[in-house]
Amino acid sequence: MEHLENYLTNAIRNIMTDAYKSVIKNPKQALFILNMQKTFAKSVKKRDKIQKEENISIPPFLISSISSSCNLTCKGCYARANHSCNDLNKEDKKMLSAGEWKKIFDEASSLGINFNILAGGEPLLRKEVLLAASEIKDMIFPVFTNGTLITEEYSAFFEKHRNVIPVLSIEGEKQSTDLRRGNGVYEKLLSAMQLLNQRNVFFGSSITVTTANFKEVTSAEFLDKMQSYGNKLIFYVEYVPTAPDTEYLAFKEEDVKQMEIRLDGLRMQYPDILFFSFPGDEKVLGGCLAAGRGFFHINATGNAEACPFSPYSDMNVAASGLKNALKSPFFERLRLSNLIGGEHNGGCVLFEHKKEVENLLNIK
Repeated sequence: MEHLENYLTNAIRNIMTDAYKSVIKNPKQALFILNMQKTFAKSVKKRDKIQKEENISIPPFLISSISSSCNLTCKGCYARANHSCNDLNKEDKKMLSAGEWKKIFDEASSLGINFNILAGGEPLLRKEVLLAASEIKDMIFPVFTNGTLITEEYSAFFEKHRNVIPVLSIEGEKQSTDLRRGNGVYEKLLSAMQLLNQRNVFFGSSITVTTANFKEVTSAEFLDKMQSYGNKLIFYVEYVPTAPDTEYLAFKEEDVKQMEIRLDGLRMQYPDILFFSFPGDEKVLGGCLAAGRGFFHINATGNAEACPFSPYSDMNVAASGLKNALKSPFFERLRLSNLIGGEHNGGCVLFEHKKEVENLLNIK
């Protein structure tokens, strides 16, 4: 575990160094990244101190799904497949309040956690939670959004609160994006990118990569366009086959290898863009980072889950606190199992072996 923690710490340090290089021509962005580099160095020491004193493993980042509703109905959406996301008029009334989320963010900060990915549902439906997040100045909050709700008001918000970073979901060019997300979404995304770029907001895009769109979304034509619109981050998320008869879209071992080779080339070809691959980048870490190895997921009602693709929990963070959730017996059983680090297809080992995960949850 110590090797993993050192690797992740070094990885975050390298990410911040690369981020600084990518924005060095923008004084405001460069100053923000420089200050965060100093903060992260202090947080590493904070995590180390707490871990040694209390014999607890603290992951360097979290994933928090702050909303259980969405204004789109995208094909193959994992959140809808596991019933954690609903239409706007069916919003879960048990969602945590902004105050409850603020308490969780504060505790995470006190433990030295600096990255907290905000997801949903659609997180931009809960601006009060984003405002709460913006107050935690020593934490970066990438917000994974469908982008359709980004207006002048929201672009001004992101310009003011640089620690809250929009990451817009896109599937490639117009036909690929609208086919999965709905007619007109692609044009809305380009308009949102223009608004953010005009204000020099540091932002990126998230792409669900499949065997069907792999060549398109890693092509120079597509990435040149993303760069021209101001993208500084590209997240490639391997498709998890939640929809029936879509297994053919999920990566197999050979596809993962091709992705690794292509990413090496893209990082050299586009030095001003930070590229991430999930879960592809986990391979060098000895397997899945879920269940607290590198992160865990907090759903909209506060339940601590191993990851967004595996909606099982034995603890609620709002009730128990973050530190106690890290001691979850269920998480411990997952970490000791042969699931994490095991071979798998389709983007997520825990999703693929959900029966085994359910068995581990039900152990008394």
